[in-house]
Order: sequence, then C-alpha cells, then structure tokens
Amino acid sequence: MALQNFQYDTIMREYSRRQSEVQRALEERRREAYSKVPRLLAIDQEVASLSARKARALLLGQPASIEELRQEVAALAKERISLLKANGFPADYLRPHYFCRECQDTGYTDGHRKCSCFKKAEIELLYTQSNLTEILKKENFEHFSFDWYSDTIKNEATGLTARQTAQRAYDTAWNFVQDFDSRFQNLFFYGSTGVGKTFLSHCIANALLESSHCVLYFSAFDLFDSMAQTAFSRKSETAPGENFILDCDLLIIDDLGTELTNSFVSSQLFLCINERIARRKSTVISTNLTLEDFSSTYSERTFSRIASNYQMVKLIGKDIRIQKIFLGGK
Repeated sequence: MALQNFQYDTIMREYSRRQSEVQRALEERRREAYSKVPRLLAIDQEVASLSARKARALLLGQPASIEELRQEVAALAKERISLLKANGFPADYLRPHYFCRECQDTGYTDGHRKCSCFKKAEIELLYTQSNLTEILKKENFEHFSFDWYSDTIKNEATGLTARQTAQRAYDTAWNFVQDFDSRFQNLFFYGSTGVGKTFLSHCIANALLESSHCVLYFSAFDLFDSMAQTAFSRKSETAPGENFILDCDLLIIDDLGTELTNSFVSSQLFLCINERIARRKSTVISTNLTLEDFSSTYSERTFSRIASNYQMVKLIGKDIRIQKIFLGGK
C-alpha cells in the first residue's frame, strides 16, 4: 500500500490546485477592498517597499534600521486592520485563507515533515483506489443489523446468546469510537468465519474517517507484504512506509491468520503491536483463530502483549454470508 509516484503526483496536484484557488480568492478580495478603500492599496505598497528595505538592512547588518522598519510595518498593519473593520471587512480579509493553516497548503511542515492533512490525503487516496470507500457506505454503524444473530445459540463461557454477544461487541466498538480522543484503547475481535468481525472493523474505520482521523486498513496479507517491501527494498521518499503504519491514528489489521505465517511475519507483528502500544496509537485486530491457535501461531510473547493491552471481543453465531445466500442476498 505504499504510494506510487503517480499517486504522490495526484496528491501534489491537489495541493497545487488549492494554492491556485487560495491565490485567486485573495486577488478577488483585494480588488474588492482596494476599490472600496483605496488607502488599503497604498498601505500594501508601502509595506512591500518597507519589507524590501528591511531585507537590505538585514544583509548590511543594521539592527537599528531593522527595528525602525519593523515598527513602521507594524503601524501600517494596525491601520490596515482598522480600515478593514471600519468598512465591514474581517481583519484577515487581505490574508490568504488556506485550506490547511498548519502547512499553508504545501503538504509539508518545517520544510520536510508531512503535514497531517497530507497523511489524511494519502489514506483517502488509498481507500479510494482500493474500493474500500464504497464498502464503508454499506458497512457502518447505521447499517449493522442484529437480525443475523441467533437468540438460541449461546456462548457457554458467558451464557449470552449470539445476539446479546453481538450487541455487546457493537457497544464496545461504538464506545471505542466515542472515547477515541480521550482514552487509549485497542480491540481484538475473534470468532468463527462470517460472524461480523470485519463489518465491525469497517464501522469503526468509517466513523473515525468521518471525524478526520488518520485510519489505515490492511488485510493481514497486505500488511506483511507492505512491511516486507519496506524491509527489503530502498525506501521511497513518497511512500508511507513503516513509520506511517506505526504512526497513523488507528491501524486496522483484518483477517490475521490468513496470511502465510513465518518467522518474519511473527517478528514484524510483534514489532508493530509493541511499537504502537509504546506510541499509544490504537490498533484493531480481527482473526478467525481461536486464542489458543493465535498464541501458538504468533508466539506466546505476542499474545501476551495483546492480552495485556487489548480488549478481547468474541463474536459467535452462524456465517452471515451463507445466511444471506440462502435468503437470496437480502
């Protein structure tokens, strides 16, 4: 899921479009303000002239001149704001109105660090190109149905029916989203095939994306494929890479246990889980494996970290996909 060059170019074209739109809107506001209050144009011309003189003073090392010029610019800025307000304009009317104030629509802060808006753009692009956006329109909290869960099948350990168990899992997922910004949490969904684990993961992803969080969703196969590319190839400056996996607000690993498991996969899973816990970055994992099989597949050390830091959420019942097939897809 690392960005290819054409994907990076797609994002940067959007930033270029934003910059052009911001500049065009600023020019329109300037024409309007200058037409109504000609003194504003004179002020901006004076500020430009003083700024040029200040730059020359800096080069010549003239601190007294620099301070004097700074005071003149400040006085003109104060006059500009007074004139704007007196004529019904906001104080920032003649400043650029950026889509993102943090990076000023460049995509980067401090010259080289990707802005949070860039990271969000990466994720949205990856979602769009993986068709997950369309899935989330159907698989979200609003469309979750308890009708597929039996009132007779019971969890022997808890005594709860499949439907009651699903209600508890739904509430856990909903509370996870509601408390996301105030409490560090991780979820581990487990149970047999087709009981709603992936659906609930999609619910969480959709809700947090809508609230502008950085959510990264991987099938287990794609996650370890991405990690292998990062580990065994030269890192691209345009690729999210390992840091993106470790730093995103929420990482969702779906169908853990379906990939080809080896020592590399086991070690990378432990690294990912352990590092995200250390950084207090939330993770949601779903698996069809039993807890015993999970422990033997990925090591007791990995399972211990999960058991100590994740809320374990079990789902039971009949395969919903098969139920839908027998009901004609309804």
